[in-house]
Amino acid sequence: MFDFSFSELIVIGLVALIVIGPRRLPTVARAAGHFLGRLQRYVSDVKTDIQREMQLEDLKKIQQDVEKQARELEDSMRSQAAKVEADLGKTVGEVKSSLSLEPEVVAPVVESALPAGPGGGNSSAAAGPATPQLALGLDDAPASRTPAEKA
Repeated sequence: MFDFSFSELIVIGLVALIVIGPRRLPTVARAAGHFLGRLQRYVSDVKTDIQREMQLEDLKKIQQDVEKQARELEDSMRSQAAKVEADLGKTVGEVKSSLSLEPEVVAPVVESALPAGPGGGNSSAAAGPATPQLALGLDDAPASRTPAEKA
């Protein structure tokens, strides 16, 4: 704040000693010290309050930016989802129309999707040649596996 040299402080002390007197000088100096301490604490409190307000404003700006970006992302995601849904609906419509136009193609596809055998299960005699699933052993019962295969 203020810049006082040692010689200036001595001059101020001597003037105060002459004006105030030697009896009241210690009490006045103590009161002046308390006053200066309070003034410094008040100034530092004001500085910290101003810094807090500035940080709060910065945080509010950051929050607004994040909310804006979140809204933009949400809008983008919704538009992309709507576009995908529209494309999917179009594709489903095309598949349905192509299937309804060609019933001779649908019958073999449906028959190949039906399970083989009398009970609807896949027996190896009724299944004919081995399928990739049988070759991988996916149709094997869990009881027929060895403990090493289970692990």
